Amino acid sequence: MASEDSPDRDEGSPFLSQIVGEKLRDLQEKRLLELVKSEPVPKHLAIIMDGNRRFASEHGLAVQAGHERGRDTLEELLDWCLEIGIRILTVYALSTENFSRAPEELEGLMNLFDRSLRDIATDERVHRHQIRVRVIGNRSALPARVQEAIGIAERATERYTAYQYNVALAYGGRDEIVQAIRALAREVRAGAIDPEAIDHEQVARHLYTADLPDPDLIFRTSGEERISNFLLWQSAYAELYFSDVNWPGLTRLDFLRAIRAFQQRRRRYGT
Repeated sequence: MASEDSPDRDEGSPFLSQIVGEKLRDLQEKRLLELVKSEPVPKHLAIIMDGNRRFASEHGLAVQAGHERGRDTLEELLDWCLEIGIRILTVYALSTENFSRAPEELEGLMNLFDRSLRDIATDERVHRHQIRVRVIGNRSALPARVQEAIGIAERATERYTAYQYNVALAYGGRDEIVQAIRALAREVRAGAIDPEAIDHEQVARHLYTADLPDPDLIFRTSGEERISNFLLWQSAYAELYFSDVNWPGLTRLDFLRAIRAFQQRRRRYGT
């Protein structure tokens, strides 16, 4: 006979409901993983990691704790992408607009980027799977310590070709296009190219992502349904997927649902 102090485990108890719910989620996740693995996955996945601050507010945490939890979710995401065979991952970590945030928040973010990039250089997964790490964006806007950390991560992985992991820092899609236009203008002025020869391929070769295929899927968390100056040129024919979950709360099941939704779409490329 159960004592008065033992948890209530009858059929209507919260304890039993939680156990049943977890088992159902595990079964759903397993089945979804099988379906995802049975069909082609995006070659290039781009993610707008939005909602760190909202997650922190909802859970009574400091803003920096929300960013730290977001970093933990990104660590898990790398494993999920490797598990299903996504070869190229690009994540939006800091936009040019984010520099308007409070100095203390920016300082915390820069410390996080510094530490995370240095950790990447020695991450066993990165070297075992031969993941090339690159940072795209206006590096000159970042503190010297972050620029140094970028160099360490990139040099440690520059020869790898199996997977590519791109981190957008101090990145803005409009700024990227403007920089490409300026580069082309200099080539025209130098007589290296005829203005009439400029086409989309000429523009693309001056972008940060010049050697990468365009993203197949852009996935944004937090419930916002916009791309917020992220990969503006490259996203012309990308599929878009939006989730209500804030980034630090993203689960493997949420991720698999996004990939499965992509697989069920028919890509038309404007036709």
